[in-house]
Amino acid sequence: MLKVRIKLESTDVKMLNIICESIKEIAKKAGINISGPVPLPTKRLKVTTRKSPCGDGTATFDRFEMRIHKRLIDLPANEKVLHHIMRMQIPKSVSIKIEMKD
Repeated sequence: MLKVRIKLESTDVKMLNIICESIKEIAKKAGINISGPVPLPTKRLKVTTRKSPCGDGTATFDRFEMRIHKRLIDLPANEKVLHHIMRMQIPKSVSIKIEMKD
């Protein structure tokens, strides 16, 4: 039986959780059991810069961090459910990938 794997990525964890909940609601209304959303490890991108504009002076640094949160959802392939998921309004801050698996 074919399965669908949905991978979601975002820097905004609130929007990511909202999208996951809406996918769960769509599957629940159709009577499909899903596995997930499984939280995958968060990727942390760190940048450290000097505060001083010329580079001289005290050794004080600014530390910036961007976190990329990921979720994974598996569900059986169902044309009706996939059609609803593809028609969802997804914000630009959330990246979604849909794959078919055996």
